Amino acid sequence: MIKTAFAVLGMSCALSLGCLAASASVEQWGIYELALKGPAEGNPFVDVRLTATFTDGVRSAEVEGFYDGDGVYRIRFMPETPGEWRYETRSNRWPLTDRSGVFRVTPASKRNHGPVGVRNTYHFAYADGTPFRPVGTTCYSWTHRPAEMEEQTLKTLSSAPFNKIRMAVLPQAHGIKYMPPTRWPFEGKAPRDWDFTRFNPEFFRHLEKRIGDLCDLGIECDLILFHPYDDDEDWGFETMTAETDDRYVRYLIARLAAYRNVWWSLANEYDFLRTKTDADWDRIFKLIQTKDPYHHLRSIHNGRLIYNHNQPWVTHVSMQNGMATEDPGRATLYRDVYRKPVVYDELKYEGNHELRWAQLDGREMVHRFWSCTVAGTYGGHSEFFADEHNVVWLAQGGVLKGESAPRLAFLRRILEDSPAGGLDPSDHWQDPRMAGKAGHYYLIYFGKETPSSWSPIMYRTGLTDGMEFKADVIDAWNMSITPVDGVFTTKKKDRYMFGDRDGRTIALPERPYMAVRLRYSGGAAPVSTAKAPIEP
Repeated sequence: MIKTAFAVLGMSCALSLGCLAASASVEQWGIYELALKGPAEGNPFVDVRLTATFTDGVRSAEVEGFYDGDGVYRIRFMPETPGEWRYETRSNRWPLTDRSGVFRVTPASKRNHGPVGVRNTYHFAYADGTPFRPVGTTCYSWTHRPAEMEEQTLKTLSSAPFNKIRMAVLPQAHGIKYMPPTRWPFEGKAPRDWDFTRFNPEFFRHLEKRIGDLCDLGIECDLILFHPYDDDEDWGFETMTAETDDRYVRYLIARLAAYRNVWWSLANEYDFLRTKTDADWDRIFKLIQTKDPYHHLRSIHNGRLIYNHNQPWVTHVSMQNGMATEDPGRATLYRDVYRKPVVYDELKYEGNHELRWAQLDGREMVHRFWSCTVAGTYGGHSEFFADEHNVVWLAQGGVLKGESAPRLAFLRRILEDSPAGGLDPSDHWQDPRMAGKAGHYYLIYFGKETPSSWSPIMYRTGLTDGMEFKADVIDAWNMSITPVDGVFTTKKKDRYMFGDRDGRTIALPERPYMAVRLRYSGGAAPVSTAKAPIEP
């Protein structure tokens, strides 16, 4: 649960410089919120500027505030360290400026690990160092649905394997015949009578409530800021000016950046938004990079064209490429190019759609996740099983109908029982089927092959003669783990590889979707990999 502390400063404080908020405390990576009464006349969204500087005496952060309607202004802050913090406000309106106060930040509670960031080049971890291994899904418009359906989506997510969800801020046209949106981001009236200089606080309050609900479930919110799917309704959100885009992004940052589970995804299929250029996307990226005090993860999702993910403002790669995930050898290539975490947020979807991007069966979906895993990358799920009301998980949420989710839960358990630093390809120059931590842990996935046995063969990094490994046979589809009797003891075979000293093999059932896991269990110690050579 997101812990929030509130300090309320009213108009009665307006003539008292240095007004001190009532004592309050909030946990590390929770939300400390200031609510201040201020002017409601004119257009506060445009006319009023409000910031606060927060400091613990060692570090400081400047945070922008926002207007929340009815003469109320809010400033939200996510403290990153325990201890005593102070704040002071600045504004171009007298009732809002020079407000100051002190509050205490307590250590994070057990389930609060902080925001997720990049770790070990290709992987993720929470701020406290706990590994984060994304098993994600996409559900674009679930926060634009009737309340009972949103609650059903949350209920589904509470028992689903997903710890990350991609979702859109702005409504989409899909499915609105039966479930039209009831809230809009700007004041005005659908379809195009909007005042783009005035936000609708009710819309954003609802959005942030659902982000908080996701946080309570331990789910990261990969928030899509723009998308190209308004053509059928022509609401005008695709064609906002650069000034409106920037004001919208800054408002989102002010309202949402203090939520520790937020990620920023600039767009879904960004290149299908014909009203924006690469320069526009660069500008928005840099705006977020500058204005987000907490440097949440930042990405952009492609259609046909691929954005330059080498740009310094891109933290990780959000990739749509189904073909690349059909086998590990292809899935690892983007890792090599960008040297950043790669998440195949769209590797095609499970479903019965007439279009080919949502025609995977459950086996193929699970297979692609496993291919991503041993490639040292991560997969993204969704499904499209249409009913008479065109209600599908991909767009509306609700319930899951496919076969992949339980198998992805099984994979997630495998991942959570793997080394903390993340799985990296062991020998992708020669055999991309194996990943792990050299000298400690190996996971080899045979995909659609149906071998009757496998002789443990491992690339030399981290290995020496006399190391002992325990083995498990894993059935990715039937969700079983079968320990292999005895231990396997390493012996150098040639310049590159180590095998079992006694030439033992591991029996396999001649079925697809099998894997073998090897874990160091004793004998000679693993060799340091700090200066291990890279040799094809």
